[in-house]
Amino acid sequence: MVRQAAAVVLASGAGTRVGAGVNKVYLPLAGRRVVAWSLAAFAGVPGIGPLVLVVRPQDDDLVREVLEREVDGAAVEVVHGGRTRQESELQALRHLAGRIDRGTVDTVLLHDGARPLVSPALIAAVLHEAREHGGAIPALPADHIAAVAGDGETLVALPPASMVLAQTPQAFRAAPLLAAYEQAAGEQFEGTDTSSVMERFSSVPVRWVRGEQENLKVTYPRDLVFAEHVLTAAGHGG
Repeated sequence: MVRQAAAVVLASGAGTRVGAGVNKVYLPLAGRRVVAWSLAAFAGVPGIGPLVLVVRPQDDDLVREVLEREVDGAAVEVVHGGRTRQESELQALRHLAGRIDRGTVDTVLLHDGARPLVSPALIAAVLHEAREHGGAIPALPADHIAAVAGDGETLVALPPASMVLAQTPQAFRAAPLLAAYEQAAGEQFEGTDTSSVMERFSSVPVRWVRGEQENLKVTYPRDLVFAEHVLTAAGHGG
């Protein structure tokens, strides 16, 4: 049996802070829409089979346009998301459930569609760690973060490397991931991200690999400017 990883790209948020009248993942960026860059990165990684895009129903026309023109022939499966990010992730996992149960999908990576600069190398590194250990997330050391004491006013020094800034994709063995999300839904638990759900409802260890400074999440207009500069400098764009 050939085992593959599945990649889930989340594009079902509204993204209002970027200041556009359209979901930010469909904004133009160096000749493609933002989300098309994320899809292309996963499509180029060996070992990844199903590529699932989670969208809002009202964005179906934009989704169709992106898939017809901007993903270079990659086969993308489209799933409508839920009310929250976690519900959207669960919808994607349920879409993959048959393949997870049969064992043809052994690992699932979940990625923000608004992180267009993720590299195939980082995706491959996260996938490798997840397959070796059970779960993995990319992160950057949070060298300049301090904690606030219980009084709400005093800053407390943190030990070096005790905090990291998490990125995506976050990858986990597929069967424990699906089981954890179903249990979270049953108990109406809302986690902050995928790893928090796994920490609560699974014993799968989660490793972290060093992320990339360029792997930012497009949130504000300046982020689009930076991403455009990075892609243009790398020879991309039209």
